[in-house]
Amino acid sequence: MVSKLNLETKPHPRPYKLQWLSEDGEMIMNKQVEVGFSIGKYKDFVLCDVVPVEACHLLLGRPWQFDKKANHDGFTNKFSFVHKECKITLHLCLLGRFVKIKIK
Repeated sequence: MVSKLNLETKPHPRPYKLQWLSEDGEMIMNKQVEVGFSIGKYKDFVLCDVVPVEACHLLLGRPWQFDKKANHDGFTNKFSFVHKECKITLHLCLLGRFVKIKIK
């Protein structure tokens, strides 16, 4: 995805090794890229580690949750956080698609 979109990478500040991603042995994660994305009216950037795999999903994991101080309600499967002084709630479905966004 990084090469297809011609995204500019930068050196990872703390490179690390991954074994489980490849059957050929461990891989060194030594690059990062900033990716802009939007979900409805919510627009943001996320800093991602570059992993050489065939994939087209943007995973918003713990670093994003931590940076946004996001709260996850496991029962309703909603993420709530404040972005640019607006409270945002992402309602997720089981397939991982965002089905509703509420901005106050």
